[in-house]
Amino acid sequence: MTSKPDLRFWQIWNLSFGFFGVQIAYSLQSANISRIFATIGADPHSLSYFWILPPLMGIMVQPIVGTLSDRTWTRFGRRIPYLLVGAVAAVAVMCLLPNAGSFHLSFAHAMIFGLIALMLLDTSINMAMQPFKMLVGDMVNEKQKGFAFSIQSFLCNAGSLAGYLFPIFFTWIGISNLAAPGIVPDSVIYSFYIGAVILILCVVYTAVKVKEMPPHEYATFHGIEEQPAHTEKANFIELLKKAPSVFWTVGLVQFFCWAAFMYMWTYTNGAIAHNVWGTNDVRSIAYQTAGNWVGVLFAVQAVGSLGWALILPLFKSNKQGYAISLIIGAIGFISTLFIHNQYLLFGSYLLIGCAWAAMLAMPFTILTNALSGKNMGAYLGLFNGTICIPQIVAALLGGVLLSLLGSVQANMLVLAGLFLLLGALSIRFIKIKPV
Repeated sequence: MTSKPDLRFWQIWNLSFGFFGVQIAYSLQSANISRIFATIGADPHSLSYFWILPPLMGIMVQPIVGTLSDRTWTRFGRRIPYLLVGAVAAVAVMCLLPNAGSFHLSFAHAMIFGLIALMLLDTSINMAMQPFKMLVGDMVNEKQKGFAFSIQSFLCNAGSLAGYLFPIFFTWIGISNLAAPGIVPDSVIYSFYIGAVILILCVVYTAVKVKEMPPHEYATFHGIEEQPAHTEKANFIELLKKAPSVFWTVGLVQFFCWAAFMYMWTYTNGAIAHNVWGTNDVRSIAYQTAGNWVGVLFAVQAVGSLGWALILPLFKSNKQGYAISLIIGAIGFISTLFIHNQYLLFGSYLLIGCAWAAMLAMPFTILTNALSGKNMGAYLGLFNGTICIPQIVAALLGGVLLSLLGSVQANMLVLAGLFLLLGALSIRFIKIKPV
């Protein structure tokens, strides 16, 4: 197998630039879904159930996109066609979802509309997101792969920062942050509109700038046949049986990490509205102000992640850096229970950002170094199950756990911290072989 050549900085940057736009869409969703459905009229004990759809669609879509793109060759490339289709669909749905309460529908019909829009949005975001990880795996050599995923992490967090701050920015320039009962404020609606425009521009940039390897080059650099004598049918069970051990051991860590962040996305709005603004009334301006502050806190988390991503390479051991990052994030989650000042929460979310930085960079670096090029997309799609399954489990159990914890949403963030501690303990089971 011939080693892939080193890429210049801007070649690596262009591979992931579209991820900036995709992450804006994802951050708008993660910061505002609970707010949107609570504003329409959902009960707090039911909020976690709305979060089942995003990971459910992810676990269905990403293995399919990965497997199909492994076997796709067009003049536009193998991954980029899926990227473009996903981005165009996401743009359309981003214009619909925040308007779920604006079409004079009954409560039941507005909720159904919102759920269908959420399902379509996450389907399209997953279709647009997964090809970026595959492009790095396809085109970057092992020596530069850690750097390439760090660039992707940087763009991911930069996109998150923009998406999280949009609602409070639009409120600051005078767009209304309050609307009639059951209707999402214009500050949120306009955020989704602008996010959709940026998404499509960034994805088109990557599509124009990146030229994927033609089949003969790909086969040469990955040590596989260009045109096998017989085409193997996708068999996910067989692929899972043959998966390297790091697939499963990193997956165990992922389980605890993504369950933790599911509860952050679901319950931060209600937790700080109660702890800081002293309200549970979704119709109040205090609740909507808290909703804007969630975007600020998630932006602070993104800043913490950006900074910590520069420190992570300084650790002598990837496992050590991974574990310490999760422990720091756990401290951040648990501290939110004891903080009743909106500005002091900055410290908590900076610490949570350290865990997020490790979650974005380390799992895919470890896994792609253990994979051949033949089923790279399929394995990355299947690995997405270690992200989606814990979110589905956490969402299904969220209402029950909230009741057991006294129906106090801040307690769910403490539970998230405990999950990160379990993730840190699980890192000891990862066995990393030299590349």
